Amino acid sequence: MGRDSAHRRALFRNLMTELFRHEQIKTTLAKARAVRSEAEHLVTIAKRGYVKRQADGHDVHERRLVAAVLTDGEVVRKLFDEIAPRMADRPGGYTRILKLGPRRGDGAEMAVLEIVE
Repeated sequence: MGRDSAHRRALFRNLMTELFRHEQIKTTLAKARAVRSEAEHLVTIAKRGYVKRQADGHDVHERRLVAAVLTDGEVVRKLFDEIAPRMADRPGGYTRILKLGPRRGDGAEMAVLEIVE
Protein backbone atom coordinates (compact mmCIF):
# COMPACT_ATOMS: atom_id res chain seq x y z
CA MET A 1 0.00 0.00 0.00
CA GLY A 2 3.02 2.30 0.15
CA ARG A 3 2.46 3.16 3.83
CA ASP A 4 4.25 2.30 7.03
CA SER A 5 2.58 -0.26 9.28
CA ALA A 6 0.94 2.22 11.66
CA HIS A 7 -0.55 4.24 8.80
CA ARG A 8 -1.79 1.08 7.07
CA ARG A 9 -3.38 -0.19 10.29
CA ALA A 10 -5.13 3.18 10.80
CA LEU A 11 -6.34 3.15 7.19
CA PHE A 12 -7.80 -0.35 7.58
CA ARG A 13 -9.47 0.56 10.88
CA ASN A 14 -11.10 3.61 9.29
CA LEU A 15 -12.20 1.68 6.20
CA MET A 16 -13.76 -1.09 8.31
CA THR A 17 -15.52 1.43 10.56
CA GLU A 18 -17.05 3.18 7.56
CA LEU A 19 -17.95 -0.16 5.94
CA PHE A 20 -20.00 -1.18 8.96
CA ARG A 21 -21.45 2.32 9.37
CA HIS A 22 -22.69 2.66 5.75
CA GLU A 23 -22.69 -1.07 4.84
CA GLN A 24 -20.78 -0.25 1.65
CA ILE A 25 -17.73 1.79 0.70
CA LYS A 26 -16.17 2.84 -2.58
CA THR A 27 -12.39 2.45 -2.58
CA THR A 28 -9.57 1.07 -4.68
CA LEU A 29 -9.62 -2.63 -5.50
CA ALA A 30 -6.36 -3.24 -3.62
CA LYS A 31 -7.69 -1.63 -0.42
CA ALA A 32 -11.00 -3.49 -0.72
CA ARG A 33 -9.20 -6.83 -1.05
CA ALA A 34 -6.93 -6.03 1.90
CA VAL A 35 -9.78 -4.96 4.21
CA ARG A 36 -12.21 -7.70 3.24
CA SER A 37 -10.72 -10.54 5.30
CA GLU A 38 -10.33 -8.40 8.41
CA ALA A 39 -13.92 -7.14 8.13
CA GLU A 40 -15.19 -10.69 7.75
CA HIS A 41 -13.23 -11.71 10.85
CA LEU A 42 -14.93 -8.93 12.84
CA VAL A 43 -18.36 -10.13 11.68
CA THR A 44 -17.44 -13.65 12.82
CA ILE A 45 -16.47 -12.32 16.26
CA ALA A 46 -19.74 -10.34 16.44
CA LYS A 47 -21.71 -13.47 15.50
CA ARG A 48 -19.97 -15.41 18.28
CA GLY A 49 -20.95 -12.62 20.70
CA TYR A 50 -24.52 -12.69 19.41
CA VAL A 51 -24.75 -16.44 20.06
CA LYS A 52 -23.24 -16.05 23.55
CA ARG A 53 -25.67 -13.23 24.37
CA GLN A 54 -28.59 -15.48 23.36
CA ALA A 55 -27.27 -18.29 25.59
CA ASP A 56 -26.11 -16.54 28.75
CA GLY A 57 -26.64 -12.82 28.24
CA HIS A 58 -22.94 -11.87 28.08
CA ASP A 59 -20.87 -10.79 25.09
CA VAL A 60 -18.43 -8.38 26.74
CA HIS A 61 -15.26 -10.11 25.56
CA GLU A 62 -16.32 -10.09 21.90
CA ARG A 63 -17.44 -6.45 22.09
CA ARG A 64 -14.07 -5.45 23.51
CA LEU A 65 -12.22 -7.35 20.78
CA VAL A 66 -14.21 -5.53 18.10
CA ALA A 67 -14.02 -2.16 19.88
CA ALA A 68 -10.23 -2.47 19.88
CA VAL A 69 -10.33 -2.37 16.07
CA LEU A 70 -13.25 -0.10 15.17
CA THR A 71 -12.99 3.60 15.94
CA ASP A 72 -16.62 4.36 16.91
CA GLY A 73 -18.76 2.82 19.64
CA GLU A 74 -21.98 3.37 17.69
CA VAL A 75 -20.59 1.26 14.86
CA VAL A 76 -19.69 -1.51 17.33
CA ARG A 77 -23.29 -1.46 18.59
CA LYS A 78 -24.61 -1.57 15.02
CA LEU A 79 -22.36 -4.53 14.19
CA PHE A 80 -23.58 -6.53 17.20
CA ASP A 81 -27.25 -5.47 17.21
CA GLU A 82 -28.06 -5.28 13.48
CA ILE A 83 -25.44 -6.92 11.28
CA ALA A 84 -24.53 -10.00 13.36
CA PRO A 85 -28.17 -11.16 13.76
CA ARG A 86 -28.66 -10.88 9.99
CA MET A 87 -25.60 -13.07 9.41
CA ALA A 88 -26.47 -15.65 12.09
CA ASP A 89 -27.41 -18.38 9.60
CA ARG A 90 -24.70 -17.54 7.07
CA PRO A 91 -21.53 -19.70 7.30
CA GLY A 92 -19.26 -17.04 5.79
CA GLY A 93 -18.92 -14.69 2.85
CA TYR A 94 -20.33 -11.63 4.57
CA THR A 95 -18.87 -9.13 2.10
CA ARG A 96 -18.84 -8.70 -1.66
CA ILE A 97 -16.47 -6.76 -3.94
CA LEU A 98 -17.91 -5.24 -7.11
CA LYS A 99 -15.41 -3.84 -9.61
CA LEU A 100 -16.22 -0.38 -10.97
CA GLY A 101 -13.43 0.17 -13.49
CA PRO A 102 -10.54 2.62 -13.52
CA ARG A 103 -10.58 5.93 -11.65
CA ARG A 104 -10.50 8.89 -13.98
CA GLY A 105 -7.63 10.79 -12.42
CA ASP A 106 -4.93 8.14 -12.03
CA GLY A 107 -6.42 4.98 -13.53
CA ALA A 108 -6.53 3.11 -10.21
CA GLU A 109 -8.98 0.19 -10.33
CA MET A 110 -12.00 1.11 -8.19
CA ALA A 111 -14.41 -1.20 -6.38
CA VAL A 112 -17.36 -1.20 -4.01
CA LEU A 113 -16.96 -3.30 -0.86
CA GLU A 114 -20.36 -4.09 0.63
CA ILE A 115 -22.02 -6.20 3.29
CA VAL A 116 -24.25 -8.84 1.67
CA GLU A 117 -27.92 -9.10 2.60
